[in-house]
Amino acid sequence: MSKELKLVIVESPAKAKTIEKILGKDFKVVASYGHIRDLPEKEMGVDVDDNFKPKYKVLPGKEKVIKELKTLSKSATHLYLATDPDREGEAIAWHIVETLKLDSDEYSRIEFHEITPRAIKLALQSPRKLDWNKIKAQQTRRILDRLVGYELSPFLWDKVRKGLSAGRVQSVALRLICEREKEIESFVPEEYWEIYAYLTNSDKKKEIKAKLFSYKGKEVNIKDEETALKIIEEIKNEHFIVKSLTPKEEKKSPPLPFITSTLQQSASKLLGFPVEKTMRIAQKLYEGVDIGSERVGLITYMRTDSTRIAEEARQEAENYIKEHFGKDYVGKERKEKKKLGVQGAHEAIRPTSVLREPESVKNYLTLDEFKLYNLIWHRFLASQMSNAIYDVLDVEISAGDYIFKVRGRSLKFPGYLILYKEEEEENEENVMFPFPLKEDQELILKNLEPKQFFTQPPARYTEATLVRTLEKYGIGRPSTYAVIISTLKERKYVVLNNKYLVPTTLGKTVNDLLINKFPSLINIKFTAHMEKDLDEIEEGKKDSEEVLKEFYPTFKKELDKAYNETKKVEVAEKTDKVCPKCGSPLLLKENKFGKYYACSKYPECSYTEPIYEYAEGKCPICGGDVVKRFSRKNKEKPKAFWGCINYPNCNFTSSLEPLNEKCPKCGNILLKGKGYKKCSNKECDYIEWNRRSKKWKK
Repeated sequence: MSKELKLVIVESPAKAKTIEKILGKDFKVVASYGHIRDLPEKEMGVDVDDNFKPKYKVLPGKEKVIKELKTLSKSATHLYLATDPDREGEAIAWHIVETLKLDSDEYSRIEFHEITPRAIKLALQSPRKLDWNKIKAQQTRRILDRLVGYELSPFLWDKVRKGLSAGRVQSVALRLICEREKEIESFVPEEYWEIYAYLTNSDKKKEIKAKLFSYKGKEVNIKDEETALKIIEEIKNEHFIVKSLTPKEEKKSPPLPFITSTLQQSASKLLGFPVEKTMRIAQKLYEGVDIGSERVGLITYMRTDSTRIAEEARQEAENYIKEHFGKDYVGKERKEKKKLGVQGAHEAIRPTSVLREPESVKNYLTLDEFKLYNLIWHRFLASQMSNAIYDVLDVEISAGDYIFKVRGRSLKFPGYLILYKEEEEENEENVMFPFPLKEDQELILKNLEPKQFFTQPPARYTEATLVRTLEKYGIGRPSTYAVIISTLKERKYVVLNNKYLVPTTLGKTVNDLLINKFPSLINIKFTAHMEKDLDEIEEGKKDSEEVLKEFYPTFKKELDKAYNETKKVEVAEKTDKVCPKCGSPLLLKENKFGKYYACSKYPECSYTEPIYEYAEGKCPICGGDVVKRFSRKNKEKPKAFWGCINYPNCNFTSSLEPLNEKCPKCGNILLKGKGYKKCSNKECDYIEWNRRSKKWKK
């Protein structure tokens, strides 16, 4: 490396490649591949008696990276630390400075929120020192998580089973999921009825549907069919008179541009992407994509809780909207409302240029990358557009002492809806009345319809709705949402069932134990308060050591007490089933090989009964059911496979699930792989790739 070159250090090779292409021959851009040092893996690494001083160690496998960085830094004229613009990025930059033993005049910190020529050059023109408050906030979070994880996880190993984990934020997220499950299990549906009147005018060609609202000024609340039919008898001979018409104009504001949580929610709802997948794709779009001869980041930094928009981006969007839709579609500038913990310097997630239309870059992206970029582009542009305007007519219709209500609604001006609609907006009814109405007009009753309903339990959390709830309570931060959910799944505390997060028996057991023994820690208010403390450390309003000293003694006291008072906990749930061998209640248990029933009188009675997960299709050999089984060769990580329930009489096994579909080529059963289907007949070469697969071809 020439002594004339300047060195830029970033986290990832993809980011390095994009920036080096932008900066040209006077710069060398290299990657640290994330953190280069951290707290040690096999010890606490925090001296609680010396003001919680952390002991950092070089991460395994990073010695070669550090050696290269040292060599390059010695021969460079200046070093720029261009890690991500958040706490984690600031901490990575600080660890690089400490490890390379750099003097303050040898390096500068530069910060940008998009990887474009303009943003990188502006960052180089305004270098700064490291932000020690940001570093302390990250360090405090890391120490807190280590204190909890390193001391609480062994408690679970001792009292439940090996390999489990607990965490300051992770365990609160598990609590939310388990409490929602308890709400659902204890929910008792309540019956209620609604009555609808189908009314027409003198020509009797078209009708309107009005809902019964009140009786003698009080809102009706119909609990059973008998009451509904009695009301219908009272109403059916009444005159239906238009009592009032209330016209008004209703405005619907465009959505704000995406922040991390709302991007994760919309990508889940509209594209079916898990949270982790959304962040992985967004990272690639941010770090850079080759667009012909140009390499550029397509979106701004994707870990943010700010809806702020840079003035240049707002102006570019305004010009685009004027040119493509007209000046009436340009929205008013909206100022971001100040929220606690939101980083003012951060921006919303947006395209780095609205002129880079999704269709123009489609050929350079995978299908999933295109879908996410398309969503971000449309959402951002819509956020800068004008309101949608509706003409609304609220109508009250009297039938004696009863009042029916109906609303007519029609879109007067589409505004942002011309470009962007969420799922619920697609399904909205926008219909004005099929015939004109006027006050004191008598309508003709065609039919009265009673409808039965039942109250519904609250829905289980999806990944998206859990993120929304964590954000609402101030638990976690944009950089942690995906990690929290993936950890809960990896630890088998929850499983995904039709996109819903369902707590396992293990998850429920761990949650009950932690809430019982650590009520102040596994607590929504406490966790949110801790996040606020971290924000205030970053803002220079609180001292890191004070926060740690306030937390640790109470936690340590609860932990010591829990060790002394807690016996070994069995991972089991009570059931209504009875043991066929001894008549005792059966318990629902689970291990690495899945769920099963076991007698509660064990070891006196050793009865067990497997609970099978059935394949969609039947056995290709004998036509019997196919169930999920586990190989017992590796007891630590048992491998799942599909096998015929008639084993040993039938020896069919496959790593792929049999489907209820036949091969179009030979008629045998198809097997389901990741992104493809293939024939179960080894002599047949039929394979069908999913459209989302990289191997799919038209």
